[in-house]
Amino acid sequence: MLKQNLLKIKSNKKAAFWLRFFIMFTVLIILSYGIITFFDIITEQDSTADLITESYIKETQKQITPVFDNGSIDVYFCQTQNCAEKAVELINAAKQTISCALYDLDNQEILLALQKKAQQNVFVRVVVDNDNKGELQGNVFRFDNNNQLMHNKFCVFDNSSLFTGSMNPTDNDIYKNDNNFVVINSSKIAENYNDEFKELWNEEFGNGKEVRYPKIVLNINVSDDSINILSNQQNHSLQNQQIEIENYFCPEDKCEQQVIEILKTAKKSIYFMVFSFTSDNIGNILMEKAKQGIVIDGVFDTSQNNQFTEYLRLKDANISVIFDNNKYKLHHKVFIVDETVVITGSYNPTKNGNENNDENVIIIHDAEIAAKYLQEFERIKVVTK
Repeated sequence: MLKQNLLKIKSNKKAAFWLRFFIMFTVLIILSYGIITFFDIITEQDSTADLITESYIKETQKQITPVFDNGSIDVYFCQTQNCAEKAVELINAAKQTISCALYDLDNQEILLALQKKAQQNVFVRVVVDNDNKGELQGNVFRFDNNNQLMHNKFCVFDNSSLFTGSMNPTDNDIYKNDNNFVVINSSKIAENYNDEFKELWNEEFGNGKEVRYPKIVLNINVSDDSINILSNQQNHSLQNQQIEIENYFCPEDKCEQQVIEILKTAKKSIYFMVFSFTSDNIGNILMEKAKQGIVIDGVFDTSQNNQFTEYLRLKDANISVIFDNNKYKLHHKVFIVDETVVITGSYNPTKNGNENNDENVIIIHDAEIAAKYLQEFERIKVVTK
């Protein structure tokens, strides 16, 4: 009987062993299948990502194929030069059309010049942000009906020239605040701004089409008198060269990403002077570049001394940032990259600037223009010390 019981126990142990073996074998098969399936999914996702990336690159390359145009570009700085005088000269030179999108407008010289041109049968139209309607009246004016800002500061003349930059045609921006004023003669760039103006005039705020010509190469031609109306010995238009200009509008052209792509190219330095700066994404790029040993140096308006801006983040990262000493405003929206590329326009690096407001960005690839902006940057730094 004892022998039979022992045999029975051994038989049960053997059965239990094979049962455990079968269970473990089954589990291993299931796990192996799961791992293989997991890697198949990852591989498929990677392949899909590759396809998306390839498609994005192709689309981007298609969008940035440059067009060529004859023209000129020059810049002025309102604390040291008479920006109102330059604006009035452009207005007075117009023969057929003047189309302006201006966040604010109260300078009497410029208003009077626009009024005179309208009386001379020049087709004058001006879009102004509703917050700054003030006493502006007449058929030449329209006001945005959007809760967000129509924050542009540009005028297009005769479909061939324009001004843009950070300057609103107001007494404060012209005579008190630090601002830049960009004058461009180019039918292609004017076409971009005309497209944007038509959307705004038709009350299509914050929801326009992508820019027609995102990249333009200007052939600077001294023989064309029409492109030199603002030239003089002290501040002559650049001549006999090519200048690449990128042009974007927010929110449709994703201005923040366009700025980031330029900042990523920095090899030596990034200088900036910005009125409002709350974009963590752009702040992160600056901190990343600082870790690479690239010089980062910036000036903020004094209104940026709070926890919501990039000032404290950059300061805590041991990046050279200071507040300007203008008792009014540092109103620039400028980045200077490697002393060869300038980013300017109406766009402040903020969420509203990128996603909600109507804005424009001009990126100028030219060392001579960059030198002028760097001189303005150094002037502000000296005044601040």
